[in-house]
Amino acid sequence: MTDVEVLTPREVPLGGPRAMRVRRTLPQRHRSLIGAWCFVDHYGPDEVDETGGMVLPAHPHTGLQTASWLFDGELEHRDSVGSLATVRPGELNLMTAGRGISHTEVSTPGTSVLHGAQLWIALPDESRHVEPRFEHFVPEPVRGPGWEARVFIGSLLGASSPVVTHTPLLGAELMLAPGRTLEVDVDETFEHGVLLDVGAIDVDGQELAPSDLCHVPDGRSTITVTAHEEARLLLLGGPPFGEPIVMWWNFIGRSHDEIAGYRQEWQEQIAAGGGDVVADGREVAVGRFGVVDLELQPIPAPALPNVRLKLRH
Repeated sequence: MTDVEVLTPREVPLGGPRAMRVRRTLPQRHRSLIGAWCFVDHYGPDEVDETGGMVLPAHPHTGLQTASWLFDGELEHRDSVGSLATVRPGELNLMTAGRGISHTEVSTPGTSVLHGAQLWIALPDESRHVEPRFEHFVPEPVRGPGWEARVFIGSLLGASSPVVTHTPLLGAELMLAPGRTLEVDVDETFEHGVLLDVGAIDVDGQELAPSDLCHVPDGRSTITVTAHEEARLLLLGGPPFGEPIVMWWNFIGRSHDEIAGYRQEWQEQIAAGGGDVVADGREVAVGRFGVVDLELQPIPAPALPNVRLKLRH
């Protein structure tokens, strides 16, 4: 018997019915968060010549951080605070939406295969209206017998990340050789999630298939991972979030009415053409979400459901 719970993925389109397909394991009906991690998408290996890759025009966010982590390929990121960055394998792009931001993500022309994970982090009430910002970090790998790790958020295995989070968090990529068992010391106040990218592993005796996400409850000081073949995984963690949230489309808030207000602001902004133009011809950020300078039509928000949005715990 084990208290490790396996969350299996469901396939969804990213950005529209003809968009790239991703495998989503969080949120689920019975589990919305692991620590402050509230959204886990796993995608690829995706043959860009066949699928068109990732083309996400301008879209908004509130009340969260996005963590982009690639295993193969490249993405170009632009946002309304003026950031222009390339997302590459083994490098973290962390965008804090705070009170509101808009951004785009598009496969680069030289990318033939796209493979990675898109992760969201819920901001606590005291921080969810902070100013938007963007950070880029390249973690140095740490190695031991039969394993390698890149710690992109928090601390693990003697490595730490300097990026700013608003609750204690852990995010790391682990690679294990076939037959290797790794016992990892973890913070016992954290609950953890293990997302398997490739290979075959078990976590504290519970077997995982690729794209499965397992939940390990808090109260443990170690997590044991055994690789039955060469494996790569993401280890995510944080203390139980402890705040109910409302999450709909690209917004995180605290009530149905708040989310409806964000949606209305975004719709009004794109209906108005996205921005104002000042005297010297520069386009300037307007409204909550600002403007992304890229010639792609912004994504309109879907209609709200006919019932009021419920709090997630």
